[in-house]
Amino acid sequence: MSDRFETHEHDVLIIGAGGAGLRAAIEALAHGAKVGVVCKSLLGKAHTVMAEGGIAAAMANVDSADGWIPHFRDTMRGGKMLNNWRMAQLHAQESIDRVKELEQWGALFDRTSDGNILQRAFGGHTFKRLCHVGDRTGLEMIRTLQDRGVEMGVDVYMECTITKLLKDGDRIAGAFGYWREQGRFVQFKAKSVIICTGGIGKSWKITSNSWECTGDGMALAYDAGAELLDMEFVQFHPTGMVWPPGVQGILVTEAVRGEGGLLTNKLGERFMQKYDPKKMELSTRDVVARSIYTEVKEGRGSEHGGAFLDISHKPAEYVKQKLPSMYHQFKELADVDITKQPMEVGPTCHYMMGGIRVEAETAQTTVPGLFAAGEAAAGLHGANRLGGNSLSDLVVFGRRAGLAAAEHAKKVSAPNIDASEIERAEREMLAPFDQSAGESPYAVHRDLQDMMQSLVGIFRVEDDLKTALAELDKLKERATKVRVEGSRMFNPGWHLARDLQCMLTVSEAVTRSALARKESRGAHSRIDYPGLDEQWGKQNNITKREGETMMLKQVARPPLPDDLKKILDE
Repeated sequence: MSDRFETHEHDVLIIGAGGAGLRAAIEALAHGAKVGVVCKSLLGKAHTVMAEGGIAAAMANVDSADGWIPHFRDTMRGGKMLNNWRMAQLHAQESIDRVKELEQWGALFDRTSDGNILQRAFGGHTFKRLCHVGDRTGLEMIRTLQDRGVEMGVDVYMECTITKLLKDGDRIAGAFGYWREQGRFVQFKAKSVIICTGGIGKSWKITSNSWECTGDGMALAYDAGAELLDMEFVQFHPTGMVWPPGVQGILVTEAVRGEGGLLTNKLGERFMQKYDPKKMELSTRDVVARSIYTEVKEGRGSEHGGAFLDISHKPAEYVKQKLPSMYHQFKELADVDITKQPMEVGPTCHYMMGGIRVEAETAQTTVPGLFAAGEAAAGLHGANRLGGNSLSDLVVFGRRAGLAAAEHAKKVSAPNIDASEIERAEREMLAPFDQSAGESPYAVHRDLQDMMQSLVGIFRVEDDLKTALAELDKLKERATKVRVEGSRMFNPGWHLARDLQCMLTVSEAVTRSALARKESRGAHSRIDYPGLDEQWGKQNNITKREGETMMLKQVARPPLPDDLKKILDE
């Protein structure tokens, strides 16, 4: 270890303080591990807070016919059977207990008349399954987990960015990063590391994701030799705000449709009739997003290039009670009263189904001692995630990752860290200050977002994807030469220069995987291959680093056991 830098030692180091990271911390602490949680921004500002509609768990409080089996079936069907079946099974079976646990720890849910947790309908779910707190469920979840973690004595390192995972031979040994405020470097020594860094939305121009979502965890894992899985599956949420420009992409929760909101085009037609007459507005997200996109493309869109979502036919008090955040969001940001007039919405880059490849039971990656959970990990959601499954994903697999990481830390000796590795990590970070000429990282980021939005968006076609790969090569070249001015203190340009590297890595993985998958499945839509292909349904795309090259291969999906196959055939 280099003794020039501030150093912290832990059994388990968790990168990311959202639902998955906090739940992992609580579990690892309960098993006696010394736990550190590093977060890029402030504690409590995680993206979990943006999950408004609810947490999916088959509690059967509203629909007594619900149970883990229909939940499993819905998740697999929504994911177009590409899901890791064991993850989908564990998730459906364990999410009920995880919700009860949140309740025991003080989470306040909306109630049925007989005092049970109330559940609402959501796209792709057969039954009313989403336990919720108005339309601020994620916020309540973070509040609860955070209080619990702090009470148990977790060490939190806020406003700290990790730039490199450190290894001892093949195994994980810790992490290197810097304090965003002063730019000072810091190193963490750990026997186990859990990546819970969330999504990659900032690679696209229109996204519901906050500035932190630059794919850091996936890029860190990839650089450390872990495999990425099914990176082509990026979910575009059908309803983000379209107008005014300053709020473009901000999420409009699916709960608006769950509570009876209607989608219409500029001619006043309920266009979902054409695309999914059975489920209408509560069809799966990939279908609704493509339907809105198609209406706009064919000239039936709203004034600012979206569609209208209207809940004003419901009593005003009902709307304010069920959707308080949406009411205030539109009133304050768009000067629209949603109890009286429609919202203007359109697709926004929202969630990543792909990510780090992990084992179902332990959340361990292909690198010993490295684990991942939540949006940064892949497998549970297959080709398309159902609304509400992300929050239960966080607590089910956050818990499993925390448990496995704590067990792993008990079994292994303290790792050694090579000082030269630390020095290399430092040099990489300081390079942008040494450039005598070069462009601003902001220019490169803007061009990356424009390119991904237009060439690797909702609809994809071979020529566009090939162009995108050529553009990515140019952008990577430009990114190596970006120049940063000023000092390391409070320097957002420097932070972006680092984030750019992560965004370029994940963007390339998405593009390569999308080019390889010659079919349309779930959130991945190829105009030139509009149908499902049986062969592609049997395999997953794996992205791995070999030297400086990104390699892509296909692996066969493990076959379903007979008892689960029977459930899906019903």
